[in-house]
Amino acid sequence: MIEDSYDDIEPAFEELAVAVESENPKREVLRERVIQRCLPLADHIARRYSGRGEAFDDLQQVARVGLIQAVDRFDISRGAPFLSFAVPTIMGEVRHHFRDHTWAVRVPRRTKEIQLHLAGTVETLAQRFGRMPRAREVADELEVDVLDVTRALIAANAYQSSPLDAMINDDGENMSPAASLGDTDPGYNLVEQQIAVRPHLIQLPRRERELLIMRFFESKTQKQIADHMGISQMHVSRILTKTLNHLREEVLQD
Repeated sequence: MIEDSYDDIEPAFEELAVAVESENPKREVLRERVIQRCLPLADHIARRYSGRGEAFDDLQQVARVGLIQAVDRFDISRGAPFLSFAVPTIMGEVRHHFRDHTWAVRVPRRTKEIQLHLAGTVETLAQRFGRMPRAREVADELEVDVLDVTRALIAANAYQSSPLDAMINDDGENMSPAASLGDTDPGYNLVEQQIAVRPHLIQLPRRERELLIMRFFESKTQKQIADHMGISQMHVSRILTKTLNHLREEVLQD
């Protein structure tokens, strides 16, 4: 069964950390168990980058290498969730592969130099903050202008171009890019949304945060929420609309 959120994987890392520190012979078994459980996450990220001129098998292998690096580098003692560290680490490894093999357009040297450090910096900041860093935070860490970081992020998409109307599969048959993409488990969209929204959700006032939890995590109706909070249903609707708009603006701004 594919896990949707990996919210309960941190105890496995705690067990692994203890085994490594004590040189328990079971540490390799525990490490392999964590990697195997997270393989679908690496495969999902690889699938997102398919159709850009690289074979999916190659991208899958690169993404899985990134996953292994994430598992080996993750420090459970920092208190950050594994996903906030693993996702940018895996994506960085895949982008590193594209950067080294498939630049399609001319990119200024300084932009390339900054782009070289992006993946590692994002990985470090994600571990430090427990969330995806903002462009301004990346720029401060690299001691460069935020505009240079933005250009480097855009340059990360300067991959090798490929025709949209013709691809060849492993059997030598023509196929469309859409046909090469498998169905994505819908739970992974929730993973990405969770990573993006979590830091902003934590910063909400207590009442707004509790209201969102009751509505979207406890599946309570607006009337049930209104009765629980002692306010009108119309007031609940207004708060929901205002809070969701605020979260959307914050995420889009990031």
